[in-house]
Formats: sequence, C-alpha cells, structure tokens
Amino acid sequence: MKLHYADHFVLPLPPGHRFPMEKYAGLRARLQSESGFPTEAFVVPDPASDQDILRAHDASYLKRVVAGTLDAAEQRRIGFPWSPGMVERSRRSAGATLAACHRALRDGCSANLAGGTHHAHRDFGSGFCVFNDAAIAALWLRDAGSARRIAIIDCDVHQGDGTAAILADEAAVFTFSIHGEKNFPFRKVHSDLDIALPDRTGDEAYLAALRGALDTVFTRHRPDFVIYLAGADPYQGDRLGRLDLSIAGLQQRDQMVLEHCRGRDIPVAIAMAGGYAHNIDETVTIHMNTLLTAAHLYGV
Repeated sequence: MKLHYADHFVLPLPPGHRFPMEKYAGLRARLQSESGFPTEAFVVPDPASDQDILRAHDASYLKRVVAGTLDAAEQRRIGFPWSPGMVERSRRSAGATLAACHRALRDGCSANLAGGTHHAHRDFGSGFCVFNDAAIAALWLRDAGSARRIAIIDCDVHQGDGTAAILADEAAVFTFSIHGEKNFPFRKVHSDLDIALPDRTGDEAYLAALRGALDTVFTRHRPDFVIYLAGADPYQGDRLGRLDLSIAGLQQRDQMVLEHCRGRDIPVAIAMAGGYAHNIDETVTIHMNTLLTAAHLYGV
C-alpha cells in the first residue's frame, strides 16, 4: 500500500490563518514513526498535468490559477491567497490522488495523505479547494478505461458540492455524500445520493445512516472502483464539524466503507479530506486510523 504526499511543497499562508496545513506533515511524521509502514511506502507524487486538470476544470479557470490572475473575490472564495506555492501544491495534491488510483488498480488500495478537495467547481475554487482531485481522478479512470463504474464515497462533514456539480452528467461516476445538513456549503448541489444529517447526530445514528447508504451505492451503481474521502471533521472535537462522532465511531466508519470495498475486491483510493480539531493531534489520529484500517484490510 503506497502513501502519496506533498506536504513538503509549502503553501505560504498569512499569520494566524485558520487552515491547518501542519496536519499533513504531522500525519506523515506519525505514520513514519508509529505505523509500521516502510520507508518505501511513502511516495512524492508527480503534479497533475494540464490535461489531467482539464478533464474536470474549465480552461480559463486553470489559466487564471496558473498565471496568478485570480481576482480578490476568487481568492477569498478559495480561502487563501494566490502564490506559486499554492499552484504547485494544488497540482501535487491532485496528482497524489491520481497516483493513488493508479496504484490501487495494482495493489487494491492506496492513499493520498491530503486531497479531498471537493468544493472546487469546474470554473472556480472554494472552501480551501483549488482543483477537485476526486473528479479529476474519476474522469482519468474513465478515460483510461481503467474503470467502467466509479463511486465517490464522501464522508467529509461538508457536502461535496463541487464534485457533484462537475460530475452531474457523468453516468460512469456515482457521487455519494454524507454530511451535516446545516454546514457549509449553504447552497448544496445534488449528488447522486445525499444523506444530510442534523447537528449532534452521534455515532449510532451516523453509522446506521451510512450502512443503508452504502448498500444503495454498491447495489445501485455496482462500482468497480471507489474513491473514498475519509474526512476527520465529523469528529466531536472538530471546530467546523458538529456531527459529534467519536474517534472510535470514525474508525468504525472507515472499517465499514473499506470492508464493503475489500469484500467485493473493488480497488479503493483514499483521500484525507477535512479535519480541523482544536487539538490537531486528534485530527492526525483520526487520519492515521483510516490508513491503519486500510493497511489491516489490504496489507501494508
């Protein structure tokens, strides 16, 4: 199982900025010191090419991102200012999900230690998301003939509006999002299947809803490849979450999703997606548990 990372490609942020970029380096450090993954499991991805990105994004938007001509409103909507580092990191993050998909086709499972940038739409970025890695990867799988039916299982606490919008007319890709009903984005875009949950849902109700939804995904679409966005932000200690799941509940969620894939011999690529706990070590632990669960089922 390969783990693709781009945390050493620095994204300069203003002092006091709320986006916790340090969680990515923290996750890699914890995995390298505690998890049993060998050194060769950690791979720096190639950046996503223009051709890759243009499967999911408008050419004029890509041009503005690369040239640094996004206007102030566009940068505010993304949530951080433009810089060459932002472009490089965004390309590498999308490239990491592409690499995880490629490797999962061979090994059964692989992961991007970042990614899950599901608020990026075809012609604009939003919510800390510049390029939509899941949409880019799903469309690459389709065009390469590597998968005929792809499911994106999005368990981030925020609805995957950009993914749903980009892939709305793609019969080969089934989009599923389980998220907070009253959380960002406040204007949702219909996925193929949406489960919107109230604040303070908790472990039991969340897992029951997920179980039923997964049965629908796997029987209705019958995917032969899954991209799993394993957000840490449904956690009860998350600043942006509010669904009130425990760390143990989130690990049960991961087990449930990945067992559905493993039991059907469906390759799965994992992206970490969101996580904004007051204690960043708790976010890192949740992400690490996702990867340890995958390693247990698929092998390191």
